[in-house]
Amino acid sequence: MKVPFTKYGLREMFLATLLCGAVSILVACYYLPIVFVPILLWAGVMFFFRDPSRQPEHADAFISPADGKVVEISSIGPEGILGRSARRIGIFMSIFDVHVNRSPCGAIVEEIEHHKGGHLDARNPKSSQVNESATIRLSITTDDGRTFPVIVRQIAGIIARRVITDLRPGQYLRVAERIGMVKFGSRVELIIPEELIGKVAVKMGDKVKAGKTVLIYPSVKLAQQGRSM
Repeated sequence: MKVPFTKYGLREMFLATLLCGAVSILVACYYLPIVFVPILLWAGVMFFFRDPSRQPEHADAFISPADGKVVEISSIGPEGILGRSARRIGIFMSIFDVHVNRSPCGAIVEEIEHHKGGHLDARNPKSSQVNESATIRLSITTDDGRTFPVIVRQIAGIIARRVITDLRPGQYLRVAERIGMVKFGSRVELIIPEELIGKVAVKMGDKVKAGKTVLIYPSVKLAQQGRSM
């Protein structure tokens, strides 16, 4: 059975277990009534790094790459990051959400770009341009043989200070496959060419789950598909 915690948090979970365990023993020896405090802190760290199995609700659609709340649905012109008209969906992850990110579709990893930057509130649309981030450029293929670019962006926030992208160029991703995480509150964006969009399945304020909730139903059938747990 898979341990329901992410490998991206092994260091933090080990340190939390070591420190909170030592403090709990010390507190129990001198003032037992507050021994629950380090135990709660330890439980909070473990809760943050949980990694539940996920199955997409529709493997032939674009699935959410992150847990959280939809805070942006906007159009991007041809002068934007894809070089063509596109739609951007921004998802804010609070510290209470699962922070493991997943692939929105079956795709090939073309390029990964890490950008240094600031740490605005990840709910602010401006954070997309100025915050520290990782831009993951994917290539998808439709049933009729055409290829299109799709972008997933992991964006740091006020608290988040580390973006983890567990990918390499040329790697094939199955839909809902784990791709990394942003630690301690952040934002993830999905950017899709306008010609691929059949229907946007979410609205502002909706809660979504990575690897499970449909964000966009495509206008054409996608060829590179598969499932991951």
